[in-house]
Amino acid sequence: MISSMTGYASATRETPMGNIAVELKTVNHRYLEFQTRMPEELRPLEPTLREAVGARLSRGKVDCRISLTAGAGAVRAMAPDLEAMDALHSASQKVLARFPEARPLSVSEVLHWPGVLADATLSPEKMREEVMALLERAIHDLDQTRAREGEKLAAVLRERLDKMSVLAKEAQPLMPAAVRAFQEKLAAKLAEAGASGSDERLHQEVVLYAARIDVDEELSRLITHIAEFRRVLDKGGQVGKRLDFLCQELNREANTLGSKSVANEVTRISVELKVLIEQMREQVQNIE
Repeated sequence: MISSMTGYASATRETPMGNIAVELKTVNHRYLEFQTRMPEELRPLEPTLREAVGARLSRGKVDCRISLTAGAGAVRAMAPDLEAMDALHSASQKVLARFPEARPLSVSEVLHWPGVLADATLSPEKMREEVMALLERAIHDLDQTRAREGEKLAAVLRERLDKMSVLAKEAQPLMPAAVRAFQEKLAAKLAEAGASGSDERLHQEVVLYAARIDVDEELSRLITHIAEFRRVLDKGGQVGKRLDFLCQELNREANTLGSKSVANEVTRISVELKVLIEQMREQVQNIE
């Protein structure tokens, strides 16, 4: 089973410290990029959160948001941090010494300074277990969402592969017909000119023409890449980069097929192949 890199999940829980909510949103990205938005009291948990997400996801831009809303009956034990206040006091004294006309900090400003007013009920030690449990639930739901999206992407890709297989089969018998048409046309022109072109000369021209428009190798590689694409889809896992590489190879063969085209039908097939491949590439960009 393959997974999409696009997904969303959330988990909430009511605790004595208030309502904790964890939200995860992911979009496609070449690598794994983890961003967090959380209260400063929980910032020491960021490395642990990053490690937990990295253990489950390999690619994608992950936006993790953690919020804490105090409950109506929550009891707060507000405790100013003495070290933070000492550091703030030292800094303010240096500013006042340099700028005597500056206004001293008020009590309200001191209390609102980041890190000064600590909430004993919101220590990372007490919140760690709750937050990590919620994160695990959110990651599990995210995996389910991404897997369902991956199934839809796989179905779309298989549909495009089926159409490409049909087009490749349509192109295979067109080359011998083009060679025969060229041979007949060349013979007719020689007859109109009254030339007595020998069979050997005619044969050489036909051989050169056939070699110039031969696309058997391109069609064989195209069919091989289609089969490999299906095999990778069936295998599943983290296959986004491999599928993107196969799209590039498929596009290379479709371009060569078009450049060697000597018939409108072959040109049409080449264009349709490239349209299908581009549609596949857009979907592959979202696969982990």
